[in-house]
Amino acid sequence: MAQQKKALSRNRIRLTLVGILILAVAAVFVVIPDGPDLFGEEVKVHLGLDLQGGAHLVYQTDVSSIPSADQESAVDGTRDVIERRVNALGVSEPLVQTNKTDAGYRLIVELPGVTDVNDAIRQIGETPVLEFKTIKNSAPEESELTPVQLEEQASFNAAQLDRADATLEKVLKSPNTFEDNANLLSEDPGNTDPEGNKNGGDLGWARRGMFVDEFEAALFDELADSEIKSTPVETQFGWHLIQRIESRPVENGEEGEIEVHGRHILFAKWQAPQASNAEWENTELSGKHLSTSTVQFDPTSGQPTVTLQFNDEGAELFEQITDANIGRQVAIFLDGFVISAPTVQQKITGGQAVISGSFTIVEARELASRLNAGALPVPITLLSQQTVGPSLGQLSLEKSLVAALVGLILVIIFMVGFYRFPGVIAVLALAIYGAVVVAIFKLVPVTLTLSGIAGFILSLGMAVDANVLIFERIKEELYRGQSMKSAIEDGFHRAWTAIRDGNISTLITAFILLTFGTSLIKGFALTLGIGVLVSMFSAITVSRILLLVFSSAKPLQADWLWGIKRKNVSTENS
Repeated sequence: MAQQKKALSRNRIRLTLVGILILAVAAVFVVIPDGPDLFGEEVKVHLGLDLQGGAHLVYQTDVSSIPSADQESAVDGTRDVIERRVNALGVSEPLVQTNKTDAGYRLIVELPGVTDVNDAIRQIGETPVLEFKTIKNSAPEESELTPVQLEEQASFNAAQLDRADATLEKVLKSPNTFEDNANLLSEDPGNTDPEGNKNGGDLGWARRGMFVDEFEAALFDELADSEIKSTPVETQFGWHLIQRIESRPVENGEEGEIEVHGRHILFAKWQAPQASNAEWENTELSGKHLSTSTVQFDPTSGQPTVTLQFNDEGAELFEQITDANIGRQVAIFLDGFVISAPTVQQKITGGQAVISGSFTIVEARELASRLNAGALPVPITLLSQQTVGPSLGQLSLEKSLVAALVGLILVIIFMVGFYRFPGVIAVLALAIYGAVVVAIFKLVPVTLTLSGIAGFILSLGMAVDANVLIFERIKEELYRGQSMKSAIEDGFHRAWTAIRDGNISTLITAFILLTFGTSLIKGFALTLGIGVLVSMFSAITVSRILLLVFSSAKPLQADWLWGIKRKNVSTENS
């Protein structure tokens, strides 16, 4: 008889059993649908494209103009930009990876759960072109208004001031009509939301620094709560009637700092017509000087705006441009169209500009996201796209689960019917194995695809196969006349080398597939590899400990429970 290894002591068996039970309970706690949130993140099973639906896009990169030594880094940079654009779409668990082929570098983009594929393609492939332009030959004498325009301006502004005075007289007499007059007369675009609803000139709660100087002085310094300014306030935008409703200290602000809730009615000044596209010339400032862009709201109008923060070089250029164009327009072009052309009032320092236009909140956020993502280092071309509908993905998931369940039931019937008591132990070990593997899938997390489920089911079969090898070895030892405990120990030791070598071969194959395979093959390899590693623990540790614990009971040592027929063989525990 082959030399036996030292048997496990009773204390070690008990400690190992306790460890297995703790592991099983923890795994079940993670696996249950309403499992825990770890570090503020939900622990859940992540489904791939073929199970939850989505889009699979393949792009070809054009690196022909880039030196060979720099091509890989340029493609990696392109992947990073696309990742930022994809993340801005709000897609859960997107995948962006590079793949080198004989035809060059390709980018594979997987967007699980995406509903509008065309919009996703547009967001990935297009880069917003941001430009800053000034009027050609914009010398001071050439940008002055014509006599006709000057006359029109004076007449219009005088009429607006008369309207402001007349309205002010009415609201001073009846302050409770201020809101109605704002809805009826105010020419502030922010007085009307995208759905056409009026807000009565409401400015909300505001702090110092949010308005132009003249407006801020009246609202914060010259008015008391519930008071209306007795004269119109002139700013670069026009004439404002201002009502201060109430004020309060700023929470966690400096001593004496307040915020004010107010309303206003705007009577806009005459505006010179904007220059046509042909009259603009480029400046050196462009989107490449952009550091960040954020969505904010115009404190006067309440309209969404996109605030641009330039890098150091861009801030210096912007300061020079505004200093050289005081009193003239500087236009912000996006994709070749003027979206804002404000008149410069003073030199702007600090490197910050604001794009204001007829944006909805969604449009402003989309523009800010696209600007933040930046330009693609290399051109890309869409080679192919595959779309899986959510209903088809759900059907695939249901069929996969049914197949797994049917297979599991057949395995249980076989193991219990053929190996009896050891088969029951194998089923218990298999349950613990399944809970641990699924818990790992959720914690890593592993994105499950159809191929990944196939890998998991295959590893399930290999876990059962390991138990079959062990139980056959145990039966051989029992036929040789060994005691129950010795037969179990020797059976596990003799089966271990075959289990180890077979699983190592599988792990090597899984590693190769994981390294060189496509995303679908990698999903199969990853779940198979995890399953095989856990199956080795399940077969050698879990099954072994459970058999040693339960077989110590005399009734469970009966030959028929082990599927053997022997005569004159002692079943006494050693």
